[in-house]
Amino acid sequence: MARLPLPILLSFNGGYVDTVGFVALAGLFTAHVTGNFVTLGASIALGTGGALSKLLALPVFCIVILLVRLLSQRLERSRKPVMTVLLWLKLIHFIIAATFAQIHGPFDDGNSLAAFAIGMVLVSAMAIQNAFHRVHLSKMPPTTLMTGTTTQIMLDLADLIGGTAPGDLKPVKERLKRMSASVVAFALGCAAAAVAFLLSRTWCFAVPVVLVALSFFAPVGSPEAASTAAPANAVHTE
Repeated sequence: MARLPLPILLSFNGGYVDTVGFVALAGLFTAHVTGNFVTLGASIALGTGGALSKLLALPVFCIVILLVRLLSQRLERSRKPVMTVLLWLKLIHFIIAATFAQIHGPFDDGNSLAAFAIGMVLVSAMAIQNAFHRVHLSKMPPTTLMTGTTTQIMLDLADLIGGTAPGDLKPVKERLKRMSASVVAFALGCAAAAVAFLLSRTWCFAVPVVLVALSFFAPVGSPEAASTAAPANAVHTE
């Protein structure tokens, strides 16, 4: 049976977690953390909740990225499977968030300690995903922010339509295919999160646990990504 490539799973997860955080935690972006500057301004101007979470999301994100990088370097020196360790760390964060949601959710008050706590756990989990992608899947499209990807898609389409693309069109078409798949997966993740939230405001936090579990068995999805990920020697590639 065909398995979804790892970048597609990560993109779906990126859209899902960011949407769940936004709708369940008073407008908190857990993946696109710089977007919290906008929602923080809205919280201050309109008196909506979650200001502390939005204020601290970026510092927490940065600290986790720093720690993940230091951990990865230490694991590489010890010849340990970096990708597997990072996936386990992300899985643990999502398990904590899902369990916490069952005990303390739903999070109607964005200013509550419970909403802040689960928000920072999700921000940390997505920081791990961002670091994972930048180090081990750097030749694949981003999985948590689609603005640059969409821009490149439109530029490539314009080059193809205008006849100004390079003589060898195969790399351009392959890039278009990968980037389009990433955007579609991200959008489907957003839609799935909205549906899951409507079905259950607490169980919606359990879906990322399943997505990360599937990631352990996902093929990397391209020769370029496989070569980038090779030093980690952990996730199955095809």
